Amino acid sequence: MNILVTGGTGFIGRWVVGRLLKDGQKVWVIDNLANSSLDNLNEYAGDENLQRVKIMDLKNRASLQELFRENAFDLCYHLAASINVQDSIDDPETTFNNDTMATFYLLEECRKQKVKMVFMSTCMVYARANDEQGIDELSPIKPASPYAGAKIAAENMVLSYFFAYGLPVVVVRPFNTYGPFQKTGGEGGVVAIFIHNKLKGEPLNIYGDGTQSRDLLYVEDCADFVVEAGYSDQLNGEIVNAGTGKDITINRLAELISDGQVPIHHIPHIHPQSEIQKLLCNFQMAERKLSWTPKVPIEEGIKQTEQWIQSALHRKEPFQS
Repeated sequence: MNILVTGGTGFIGRWVVGRLLKDGQKVWVIDNLANSSLDNLNEYAGDENLQRVKIMDLKNRASLQELFRENAFDLCYHLAASINVQDSIDDPETTFNNDTMATFYLLEECRKQKVKMVFMSTCMVYARANDEQGIDELSPIKPASPYAGAKIAAENMVLSYFFAYGLPVVVVRPFNTYGPFQKTGGEGGVVAIFIHNKLKGEPLNIYGDGTQSRDLLYVEDCADFVVEAGYSDQLNGEIVNAGTGKDITINRLAELISDGQVPIHHIPHIHPQSEIQKLLCNFQMAERKLSWTPKVPIEEGIKQTEQWIQSALHRKEPFQS
């Protein structure tokens, strides 16, 4: 197939691109590099199926239209987004434009060419899990930040194109994803930040009391899920979760990563109003309809991530999303 990946130089995007190339698909990548680097695709530079990597902003409608005129795509994985919760609180307009308006522009091109879209949403749209069954696709949503609100708005636009135009679409909601190539700064995930601090001999800082919990999904498992959602016709017009079905408190995660080597501190929360106390995924739909289950346990995922960050520190490379 001819496949377009937006945000394909980003953390999850580069793993999606890698899986598609491994499958022998022809892949086009677009990204505005606001939160990523072309270096993330260096591993695939010699792959003949990587057709083009184009630096482009999805809000540039003329460039987007030209891209769809020049190429006949079969499938589009839409991962490009502004993802920082605090940034969305400080500057909601930028997040709305990047996450909602840009999605609408892309949808219009997909509609004209009948290109299936897999839309990357987030578990941050949900309210907290109320029981040990976890959050499923029918669980209540709570837009506790403009980021979550922008994603919900974009989700609804994507699904409306299925019902109004018959455009095949899937909305995917992965839970907290971590692994190699994730940023270790403010826009990175908690696992990458903790590991980076540990390797530099710095304390692990926990926002709040650390009793909040997360369902942590290794990035290769996430990429496999996203790709399979696009390959299958079983989920058209649906929302589908991916996670491990196990959550871990931030306190326990810090203990696991620090391994007694660096201190753990608790500091005031920078956006307590947007905190979700418990995130636990129920991924039964993905298991039932895609035969997908996560393969990498948290201990192995942390080990792989630490090896990658240690290697990058040794090479003194900048950390990219």
